[in-house]
This record gives sequence, C-alpha cells and structure tokens, in this order.
Amino acid sequence: MPANRSYWLVKTEPGAYSWQDQLDEGTSVWDGVRNYQARNNLRAMKKGDLVLFYHSVGPRDVVGVTKVVREHYQDPTTDDERWSVVDLKAVKSVAKPVTLKQIKADEFLQDIALVKHSRLSVMPLTIDEFERILELGETTLPKRI
Repeated sequence: MPANRSYWLVKTEPGAYSWQDQLDEGTSVWDGVRNYQARNNLRAMKKGDLVLFYHSVGPRDVVGVTKVVREHYQDPTTDDERWSVVDLKAVKSVAKPVTLKQIKADEFLQDIALVKHSRLSVMPLTIDEFERILELGETTLPKRI
C-alpha cells in the first residue's frame, strides 16, 4: 500500500447508519461527529486515505473498507463552524467480519485506539494495524484503490 496514505477506523451504530447503508449509497457524508479529538482526526484525513468501517453495537465488528474521496469541510447538519465532515466511498466488504473480541485477543493490536480509547468514533491506525485487521478478516484489497 502507498506510503503516503494514512489509515483510519470509523465507528457507527448500525441502527443509525450501517455498512449496508454505506454500500447502498456508495459515497456518503461522514457527519454528526461532536467530539473534538474525533473531529481533529476527520480534519487530518486526506483524499485517498483508507478507512475501516466498524459497527459499534451488536456484534461490534469491522465489516468494510472505505476511502476518503473528499477532505474535510463544514458539517452540513449544523451551522456551528467547529464541526467538519469528510466524504467516504465504499471500497470492499470484509470477507469475514473482525470482532472486537478478536481485536482485543490479538497481541499486535493491544494498543490501538479501539482498545485503549473505545469511545472515540474516528481514530488513526498504522498501516501495520490496518493490514493486520484485514488479515484477520481474510480480506485483500486491490493493488490500485
């Protein structure tokens, strides 16, 4: 994967917005973030960055991969200029969803924000963490995304 790319994980409650919703829309506005650290992470995302899509309720699992197709701009759901959004495009479903239990049990993933800062809705990953989660999900991505 390209070295100039960053990697992220976003969390959502599937009852509010699910992976199936993302697939149906293709490209979505990632809105409604009201935590400053998560907002700052959104603002750090660059076009082409890859993002794991995580369901935070129910089985609690990584279910898909998206790509940032538009960098941060004003959240259209509020007039408050403090909040930003990005646009994400569905890339691929994970072949085998990766549960939080699996992530917590994996020694390599013990220090990721999903484990250490579980309430954060937008979090960075290293390329190695991103690739390890894909490996657990028995998922490979096309060389050119």
